[in-house]
Amino acid sequence: MQTRNKVFEDISQLMTNAMGVAQGAKDEAETAMKSLVDRWLADRDFVTREEFDAVRAMAQKAREENEALKARLDALEAKS
Repeated sequence: MQTRNKVFEDISQLMTNAMGVAQGAKDEAETAMKSLVDRWLADRDFVTREEFDAVRAMAQKAREENEALKARLDALEAKS
């Protein structure tokens, strides 16, 4: 019986070690893929969400100012 338990313990330890190695390989592959994607995106000159939102807000403000100036110009032209 003692030999059988030792075999099961050895197999259990082997499986535990294999799972650890597999988890390490998975983590390493994820890190490598993330680095690859980050480099690819950086080379494409994409903007961040914050930059996009800032430019969109500036464009909205410019549009509103343009509409206000157009209304003033129309009012001045109507007086003439």
